[in-house]
Amino acid sequence: MKSVGQLIAAGVIAIVVIIVASSALYTVQETEQVIITQFGKPVGEPITDAGLHFKTPFIQDVNSIEKRILPWDGRPNEMPTKDKTYIVVDAFGRWRINDPTQYFLRLRDERSANSRLDDILGSEIRNAIAKHELIELIRTTKDRVPLRDETIANTATNIGNLYPIRKGRDKVEEDIFTNAAPKLSGFGIELLDVQFKRINYNVSVRARIYERMISERQQIAERFRSEGQEQAAKIIGTKDKILQEIESEAYRKIQEITGAADAQATEIYASAYNQNPESIEFYDFLKTMETYQDILTQDTTLILTTDSDLFKYFKRITPEKLK
Repeated sequence: MKSVGQLIAAGVIAIVVIIVASSALYTVQETEQVIITQFGKPVGEPITDAGLHFKTPFIQDVNSIEKRILPWDGRPNEMPTKDKTYIVVDAFGRWRINDPTQYFLRLRDERSANSRLDDILGSEIRNAIAKHELIELIRTTKDRVPLRDETIANTATNIGNLYPIRKGRDKVEEDIFTNAAPKLSGFGIELLDVQFKRINYNVSVRARIYERMISERQQIAERFRSEGQEQAAKIIGTKDKILQEIESEAYRKIQEITGAADAQATEIYASAYNQNPESIEFYDFLKTMETYQDILTQDTTLILTTDSDLFKYFKRITPEKLK
């Protein structure tokens, strides 16, 4: 049988072996990569393969670094555009660590990396905003076609005009990415994407912007009303002209019909009463009586000469006939 001392010694040796083994063995996950440091300095190449690995116990340390794509969410910052419009820009990006050794030597952790991203991307975004008009930052489509052409717009104030886009939002984001990526590569960071999340007016100028937008819309609406009134006046003028022409033509036709009817009636009368002297005299008598009926009333005072055609029948009237 083994003595108690031998058992204790074996137990101590086993514990030492376990401690040494646990210090020498380490596991790399699928989502991480590892830098081995000895006395604080990297040793060898980064470990990127997942699984169980070995290191020198006690004097070497394991430093895990993220291998997945990481997000960068910038803080909303106020900055001026080229046309001196103050806006609040909120941007985001995606990045990953492609050089673990350089990343570890210069940044060590994600907190330092995010701080460096804030500095570099924030600076590039500010430079890009300052170089472009506001319309370039909020629109992408270059081939915009206005619903109506410039004739609607007020040429003095360019109301209703659509300003041309030379680059557009996507191109501005691409310029930011192109300028920032080389600066981040020195820190072992690969920049994958940078985009604008939100662009908004400064709170202090937002009310004035809305007022200007309302004013412009009102002026455009007034322009539409003016054009509508002009068209209405033209339509009414054309209608009055056509109506007058129709009425004139109708009156002309009425007069022609009336004249033709009177001529035909006269011809009928003439043919009817022009048979003999007695019929002619009778026709003359009837017409004279009709004339008396038209011109004589109870209040009529008629002054005639004795040789007047109208007076000839009054000569034949005797007091006895009036009774």
